[in-house]
Amino acid sequence: SLLSFSGGCAIIRPPRDGGIRYRGLTQEQVGATVLPLDYEIEYICRGNRWIVGPKVRKCLPNGTWTDLTQRSKKKLYIGALFPMSGGWPGGQACLPSAQMALDLVNKRTDILPEYELELIHYDSMCDPGEATKLLYDLLYTEPIKMVLMPGCSSVSTLVAEAARMWNLIVLSYGSSSPALSNRQRFPTFFRTHPSATLHNPTRVQLFQKWKWTKIATIQQTTEVFTSTLDDLEARTKEAGIEISVRQSFLTDPAPAVKNLKRQDARIIVGLFYETEARKVFCEVYKEKLYGKKYVWFLIGWYADNWFKIKDPSINCTVEQMTEAVEGHVTTEIVMLNPETVRGASNLTSQEFLNQLMSKLGGKNPEETGGFQEAPLAYDAVWALALALNKTVGPLKAKGRRLEDFNYNNRDITAEIYRALNTSSFEGVSGHVVFDAQGSRMAWTLIEQLQGGSYKKIGYFDSTKGNLSWYGNDKWIGPGPPADQTVVIEVFRFLSQKLFVSVSVFAGLGILLGIVCLTFNIYNSNVRYIQNSQPYLNNMTAVGCMMALAAVFPLGLDGHHIHRKQFPVVCQFRLWLLGLGFSLAYGSMFTKIWWVHTVFTKKDDKKEKRKHLEPWKLYATVGVLLVIDVLSLMIWQIVDPLHITVEKFVREAPKGDLDVLIQPLLEHCSSDKMNTWLGVVYGYKGLLLLLGIFLAYETKSISTEKINDHRAVGMAIYNVSVLCMITAPVTMILSSQQDASFAFASLAIVFSVYITLVVLFVPKMRRLITRGEWQSDTQETMKTQGSSTNNNDEEKSRQLERENKELQKIIQEVQVLFCTSLSTDSRQFLRTY
Repeated sequence: SLLSFSGGCAIIRPPRDGGIRYRGLTQEQVGATVLPLDYEIEYICRGNRWIVGPKVRKCLPNGTWTDLTQRSKKKLYIGALFPMSGGWPGGQACLPSAQMALDLVNKRTDILPEYELELIHYDSMCDPGEATKLLYDLLYTEPIKMVLMPGCSSVSTLVAEAARMWNLIVLSYGSSSPALSNRQRFPTFFRTHPSATLHNPTRVQLFQKWKWTKIATIQQTTEVFTSTLDDLEARTKEAGIEISVRQSFLTDPAPAVKNLKRQDARIIVGLFYETEARKVFCEVYKEKLYGKKYVWFLIGWYADNWFKIKDPSINCTVEQMTEAVEGHVTTEIVMLNPETVRGASNLTSQEFLNQLMSKLGGKNPEETGGFQEAPLAYDAVWALALALNKTVGPLKAKGRRLEDFNYNNRDITAEIYRALNTSSFEGVSGHVVFDAQGSRMAWTLIEQLQGGSYKKIGYFDSTKGNLSWYGNDKWIGPGPPADQTVVIEVFRFLSQKLFVSVSVFAGLGILLGIVCLTFNIYNSNVRYIQNSQPYLNNMTAVGCMMALAAVFPLGLDGHHIHRKQFPVVCQFRLWLLGLGFSLAYGSMFTKIWWVHTVFTKKDDKKEKRKHLEPWKLYATVGVLLVIDVLSLMIWQIVDPLHITVEKFVREAPKGDLDVLIQPLLEHCSSDKMNTWLGVVYGYKGLLLLLGIFLAYETKSISTEKINDHRAVGMAIYNVSVLCMITAPVTMILSSQQDASFAFASLAIVFSVYITLVVLFVPKMRRLITRGEWQSDTQETMKTQGSSTNNNDEEKSRQLERENKELQKIIQEVQVLFCTSLSTDSRQFLRTY
């Protein structure tokens, strides 16, 4: 029975074998007081009896109590932290979304019918320091909170680490830090917002899709972005992708952006909060680190117009920011179910958005923080409600109830943990399921900013590892750029026209050498040819032909031969040129040296050497040749020639921003090339200088033993001058293949032509004009005539010597005569 009074409710008589608990009232007050509106009474039973019907009844506004069919719900409190400002003001949309879910859950009779969820929330400002103070208030202020719901990774880290001490479940709606996926550190943490590492498999798939193997990163120095980047580095390394540049900043991104520019970063992953993103892209605009050469990967949970929001911390206009961010790619967790399905809340995603817009009172979603994450907050409340509903039965079987929860009760916490861990339902954000670390598994949406708005490219299913595209897989815009400046290596080859032209001259020179050699051998019995030492001239002709033959390998490069064959060509160049010089110049040097030795000594020594012994001349050439052979062999054994590639300054072709031409030039070289060249050039240079000196000293000497020594001297002059000019010039021009080859090869050609013409053409002319090879008889007569001439020459020299002796005698007689005359004159004067 019950009595009702205006403005309150009369007391209720307790049932038999039972009683009523009046909270906050004494027995005397119960008998005399009208109980106020919303006052609740609780039935209790004695002995082995139990309550049938509602345990609690409530005073209604009409002065009556709820009847036996109505149930008065127990309140379960949720402590929440919603950042309404700060780095991520997600609470602006997430709080209304959570309240929408609570209202709907509390109206449902099939979910927690005996309980009512109530949200106690504060503004954390996304600041761990502020969150510490608010967490203290939540924990040490009545009523007891069953679950904590923080947002913002830095705040969630603090809350989740402390919650284990109070046996509290933490369910976050807006925390993406990979560090939170740590069951040892955060044993009671769950989140409907997927981990930021969920972006990384998507990014790696995109890198591979667009064939990028080199990327750069820039991050804000916070735990969430550092751990995300560590995970990305591990994944890219496994996929064979290199992070070539890794930059970070705390408050000022300018130095980091400049380093990216300096390191030629093209594909850049940016990890920072929205406020810092504006600072970064203001610097990006200043450094011109944007455009079709670059691709920026950003986080997709910024507001859609984040780059248009006026920010006093930057000095860039909206137009400049819009220009800088154009074309960037975002990877965003799919936070709104793309399918039209009704989930646990019996709402489609579009119906949810409509209700949220109504709740926000017409605010612009693009300017409302956390609008994209609002479905996650909505589903977080539903995940909690469904998990609590699931624990009612198991707790009842253990004789416990949800309202019995306190901060020391681990059993109820364990039941809630098990219920959340096995959650699986369709929410407005998609299918809600948690992995072993308590993180939400979801799809990733890929978008690109084009014309100031985001266009969908595709999505990535993290549960299956599939990358799918909207319509096609073509890049929106001009196409994916290169991940770095493409350096095309181009070898510089010798001009073929120059090579062919010089080769023709060298070939004609070899033919001329063959003609001269044939002429010299054929006429070796002619006296005039015999007096020119034909065997030495033969050596000169052979040496000239070998030097000319060196022109051909000197012009061979990668255009003609494979790189593996290049060392062999290098050796051919060295040996042909070295031995050719030794034979050609050595034979001429030997002649001029012998003439100088014989005709510039004193008469007594000259008489001893007036008979020419040819073997000594040949031995001298042999010594020079042996020295060259030994030095070349030592060089080849100790430090063999091999191919080296010289790199030049890169060149940018016109009209292509992503390509640089790297000119390369092949050289024959060795590890100590300068040392060897110094030794060879020093030795050869001394021979050339000595040859010039000997030629000058013997220019006025005439001898029939070597009748062409003046021609040899002239050849030595020309060869020495050309060699001394060409050697240093070719070293200076070694990086210019055409000029270097032209100088070296033409010097060889001119030296050989001059030598052959000076030595052999006069002989040919004399034999042709005088007909000295016409018949053996004539040859014999010429030989006899030549012998007569030689005898006359000897007689003339003898007469000169006798004449000198007679002049000495005359001078002695004159001296004696003058002395005698002087004595007689003195005696005559004394007498008179």
